[in-house]
Amino acid sequence: MNQSYEPYPPPVYENSPESERLRSLRTLTHVLYALYAAYWLTGGLTVLIAIIINYLKRDDVAGTPYEAHFRWQIRTFWLALLGHVIGVALLWVFIGFPILFVVGIWTLYRVIKGWLFLYENKPLQPRAWV
Repeated sequence: MNQSYEPYPPPVYENSPESERLRSLRTLTHVLYALYAAYWLTGGLTVLIAIIINYLKRDDVAGTPYEAHFRWQIRTFWLALLGHVIGVALLWVFIGFPILFVVGIWTLYRVIKGWLFLYENKPLQPRAWV
C-alpha cells in the first residue's frame, strides 16, 4: 500500500551530460511526432522520414523514458501500413474507403495520444492498440 513514488522520467541533474542527452532525445521524440502528424499533409512522405529516424536512433533511446515512445511510433507505422494495404486492396469492392477512413482516424488518435503522453511525461504502453 505504501509504495514510494518515482517521477517519470527519472530525475537527472540539470548540468550533467545525461541531462543534456535526455533533453535532446525528448526534443527528437517531439519532432518525430510532428513528422507523423504531418503525414496527412504530405501524402505520407514525412512518415517515411520519421520511421527511418526511429530505426536509426532506436539504440540511442534504449533504457530511457523515450524508448516506449519509439516503440509506440514504430508499431503505429507498421499497423497503419497494414491497414492501408488492406484498405487499398479492398477499394474495388468499396469497403476499402471505410477501412482507410478508420485507419486514418486510428493513426491520428495514436499520434495525439503518444504526443500528449510525451508532453505530460506520462509512461506509455507501446503494445496497446489504443
